[in-house]
Amino acid sequence: MADQQAAEAVPDDSLHPADRAEKALTMVNVWAIDKDIALKLLLLELVRLHGENTLAMKTLEPNPQAIELCRAGEPDVSAYVYTFAQNHGRYGIDLKYPISAHNIVGENENLSLDRTLEIIAIHLFS
Repeated sequence: MADQQAAEAVPDDSLHPADRAEKALTMVNVWAIDKDIALKLLLLELVRLHGENTLAMKTLEPNPQAIELCRAGEPDVSAYVYTFAQNHGRYGIDLKYPISAHNIVGENENLSLDRTLEIIAIHLFS
């Protein structure tokens, strides 16, 4: 893939909620972002499976071992993916919904890349 890109977030505190996801979408090289190699691999696979410009980083997550993703233009449902406190090459994923009481946090840990991709596909694309 010559054009390996993903979305990068910008601070959104000054943006109207309806504009946040659209303004957060800036194309960057996956290898240029300050994230764990396992998360970069995940981002590359997501681009390969779902195409460019389909996902955005919902928040500017300072932890290099975590990223929060949503569909471009649809920030109400997101997936917080992390590699900290996981076995090497494994992922944890928290599923976030518009009603926070429905969030699924801490239930999906030490997942393979394939299982993480499957959960993201179900959560964000179905």
